[in-house]
Amino acid sequence: MASKNKDRLSQEDIKARLMFLIGAVLSFVFLIVTLGITYALIFVTQPIGGQAPNDAAFIDLLKTLAIFLTGSLGGVLASNGLKDKQPKSEYEKTLEKKLFGNDTP
Repeated sequence: MASKNKDRLSQEDIKARLMFLIGAVLSFVFLIVTLGITYALIFVTQPIGGQAPNDAAFIDLLKTLAIFLTGSLGGVLASNGLKDKQPKSEYEKTLEKKLFGNDTP
């Protein structure tokens, strides 16, 4: 059981850990999909005249999944910090007070 005296994590720390976990899981799944495509293309014996229909469907599914994961991983990692509202510095507060004549939150 955790100690009650232990400091709680801040919202930024929780978000950073969550982003790391999401990025790690998506990267791991992307690695497995990439290895699956590589295995299917290199080591699976195909008929001489063309590709087996089941193998073609499997590879198409893996390609679609890889494209989706690439976009998801890029979007999750790129959006890290876009929605964070940073507290205003004392300089910014003073400047706004002088410009607008009132205190803005």
